[in-house]
Amino acid sequence: MELPLDIDVTQGNLTDQSADTYVITVERGARFAGELAALDRALGGAIRRMQGDGVLKGESSEFHVLPRGGRVRAARSVIVGVGRGEALSADKLRNRIADVARRLRGLNAGRVVVSTQALAARLGPEQAGRTLAEGLLLGLYRFDKHHTQADDRPSGVIDSITLAEPAVRRAAQVRGGAETGVVLAEATNLARDMENEPANLMTPSVMAGHARDVASEHGLDCTIIERAEAERLGMGSYLSVSTGSVQPPKFIVLNYHGGGRARPIALVGKGITFDSGGISIKPAGGMEAMKADMSGAACVIASMAAIARLAPRVNVMAVAPCTENLPSGSATKPGDVVYAMDGQSIEVINTDAEGRLVLADALVYARQQGAAAMVDVATLTGAMATTLGNVRTGVFANNDRVWSDLERASAASGEKLWRLPLDDEYERQIKSDVADIKNTGGRPAGSITAAKFLQHFAGDTPWAHMDIAGVMSAGSDRGVLVKGMTGIPVRTLVHWTLGRAR
Repeated sequence: MELPLDIDVTQGNLTDQSADTYVITVERGARFAGELAALDRALGGAIRRMQGDGVLKGESSEFHVLPRGGRVRAARSVIVGVGRGEALSADKLRNRIADVARRLRGLNAGRVVVSTQALAARLGPEQAGRTLAEGLLLGLYRFDKHHTQADDRPSGVIDSITLAEPAVRRAAQVRGGAETGVVLAEATNLARDMENEPANLMTPSVMAGHARDVASEHGLDCTIIERAEAERLGMGSYLSVSTGSVQPPKFIVLNYHGGGRARPIALVGKGITFDSGGISIKPAGGMEAMKADMSGAACVIASMAAIARLAPRVNVMAVAPCTENLPSGSATKPGDVVYAMDGQSIEVINTDAEGRLVLADALVYARQQGAAAMVDVATLTGAMATTLGNVRTGVFANNDRVWSDLERASAASGEKLWRLPLDDEYERQIKSDVADIKNTGGRPAGSITAAKFLQHFAGDTPWAHMDIAGVMSAGSDRGVLVKGMTGIPVRTLVHWTLGRAR
């Protein structure tokens, strides 16, 4: 695959590159050697003097801008502290570089060249390349397409980014890592674009159009199951959510074929393009955020774009049941009983517990298509934000291998997870008096009972449920997170898929 024009990797010394801005990282207490010593010599010893004066310590908060001087070709050199080297992880670097990227944009940094020598030695060249690419592209993301005034958009520009590595062999490995990092970051930003759109511009039909575009661009099979076909298939649980809206529901299925005749793994994403709560309507305050209740669907669609580009030897199916949840004279009412496509009956206690209703039929569909393992992603419960805040995604799993594989994928992506219980004792909270199961068990353990509901439809298939309600959005720029929707857990899903292929 080709790197996009705004990021490149070159084999060569930092000070030999033509650029507007040089960027080099410094660890706390680092010795002057290699590229750092070469840049210091070109600047006439300015960096060493900063260290001697106590101005430069290498702390992770440091960002020093030195103007052109001596024999330096760039208009400025930026010295970035990364803290104690032994404590520097890929996750810390990714977040640090994302913050740095926004500051570089604020400097109007133009053509930027970043030295990878010290980072490649510390983390390994492939890891350094991937982490830098992810941090740069995730940190520079912004959603401003609907601002018509230039003053409302962040000022400054970065024209291009080049990663410079002096060693020939390491340069090739940095490039390989950067290629993967670009794919992962671009997929995450694609999910963010979909999540950030207002609901009038991201209806189920528009989401189906995006899925078709992803399929066309990346060679995937795309099937859109319309209402009539969903009725024929018996998707009564999914369709019950759509009855209050004039927007037609779209049950989206994408397939990537990379594993021969092996059974596919399934990525299932909740796609409520706007959630008013239905008849059990939500309070008005903050309801505008419910445009992003389709984040699970956006993440699995975007993940498929990355999976197709990385071409692992595995078959992957993405299932995204999309609809609005609105009140009207035809909307599902509390107390109604609906039937999922596997025949299980569901008493709808609260129409605002709709995500689990669409996911129920999506999980059954994936099982009937032969899924060997399933992971569903959903902004499912406000209780999850109370439990884990905005730091970790809550995960429930009926299979230890699926959980451990997700945990490894999380370590690679930096998107943190935490496993929560599925004890049998919670089952009685969702036992219905008039149907097999009811769609809410009340306030106690709300995230757990939601997962227990889904477990009924996962059956014996190895399965995990990721509740992203707490991490779906960020209130401010911090590290790789940019104010707005986060695109979590796209990178984890892709890493999980790559791990299944291995």
